Amino acid sequence: MKHKNIITFLSIVIPFIVFLLYFTPKYNDFEINFLPKLNAFINASVFIVLIVALIAIKKRKEVLHKRLIYLAFTLTIVFLVSYIIHHATHESVKFGDDSYVKYIYYFILITHIVLSVIITPLVLITLSRGIKRNFKKHKQIARITLPLWLYVSFTGVLVYMFISPYY
Repeated sequence: MKHKNIITFLSIVIPFIVFLLYFTPKYNDFEINFLPKLNAFINASVFIVLIVALIAIKKRKEVLHKRLIYLAFTLTIVFLVSYIIHHATHESVKFGDDSYVKYIYYFILITHIVLSVIITPLVLITLSRGIKRNFKKHKQIARITLPLWLYVSFTGVLVYMFISPYY
């Protein structure tokens, strides 16, 4: 299967599975209450790894850059699995602040959600172009992918910080 087919498949299936989590019954037999904190930690780690990967490529340390990107990608997969497990076993938590803070929270949450859907194919395409050693196209799309991936990982931490008092 070519990269393009895999990217298209995953870019449709992953958001669809996450979307379905909000409408499916929860498997309450599990008490896995540490997952939101773990997810915030993973998001923070991805953010840091991406910054270090950017520094590495700026210093022309291609092997280090490649390893760091693979690490960020792996952490993102671990995050996704943890996120799915958490939302398959727990109801969504409602934000409890009724002040102006809720507008800030919902702005961050909505942009985080929208960009997390958009970032899926971008990361996969960027990774694919790097693997294929098509560095000219890789660099072109990475200039879009990196800031969005950083935003999604950073706002994932912010969303956790805003919602954690209501768990």
